[in-house]
Amino acid sequence: MGTKSQVLLTTAAGCVNAIGFLTLGGVFTSVMTANSALLGLALGNGDPAMAKLAGVAIVAYLAGAVLGGSAAARSGRGVRSGMRGALAVECVVLSAVWAFWLVVDGRPQAVEKAVLLAASCLAMGCQSGGIRVASGGALTTAYMTGAMTGVVTDFVTRRRFDRHVALIVLLLPVGAAIGGLTVRWARLAAPAVPVLLVAAALAVVMYGGRSAARRHHGAEHSD
Repeated sequence: MGTKSQVLLTTAAGCVNAIGFLTLGGVFTSVMTANSALLGLALGNGDPAMAKLAGVAIVAYLAGAVLGGSAAARSGRGVRSGMRGALAVECVVLSAVWAFWLVVDGRPQAVEKAVLLAASCLAMGCQSGGIRVASGGALTTAYMTGAMTGVVTDFVTRRRFDRHVALIVLLLPVGAAIGGLTVRWARLAAPAVPVLLVAAALAVVMYGGRSAARRHHGAEHSD
C-alpha cells in the first residue's frame, strides 16, 4: 500500500471517529483501547448506556477485523492485492451507514445510534484487519499509539525522525477535524466524506497495482 492510500485511509478513520464520537454516543469507532477504558469506567460508574455502546463498538470492531483480515487473505499476495477485498467491503459498509444516516435525517435515536455505531466500527475493523494481514503488521491507519511512540522514541534514541510515520500520525486528528466540521456545518453529508476517501483509496490501490503490473510486463518484453 502506497503513501497516497495510507493518507486517504488514515484521514477517513479520523473522520469516522469524530462522527461516531459526536453523534453516536461518545465512543470511538477504531480506538478500541479508549473504548475498553470507557467500558470499564461505565461499569464502575454505573452507566449501563455507555457500557452497552462501548461493548457494541468493541464487538463490532473485532468482527470487522475478522472480516477484513479474511478478505485480505483471500485477495492474494502482496499489500495491494490483499487490500482490495478489505477496502471493497469497508466501502460498502460505510455507504450503508450513510444511506441509513439519511433515512434517520442525521438524528438517530438510541437503537439507531447502536446500529450506526456497530456498522461504523465494523468498517474500521475491516480496514485495520485488512491492512494488518496484507502488510504483515507493518502499516496502520486507524490507531496511532504505537506509531506515535515509535516516532518519539526513535528520535530520542536514534536521532532518526520518520517523516512519513509522523505525517500519518498527524492525519488522524486532521480527519477528525474534517469530521467535526462536516457534522457541524453539513450534518447530512458528514458520513459521505469517509465513503469518498475510502473509495479513493481503493481506486489508488487498484490503479497502482495495474500500473505496476504493466511496468513489470513491459520490462519483461524489453529484456
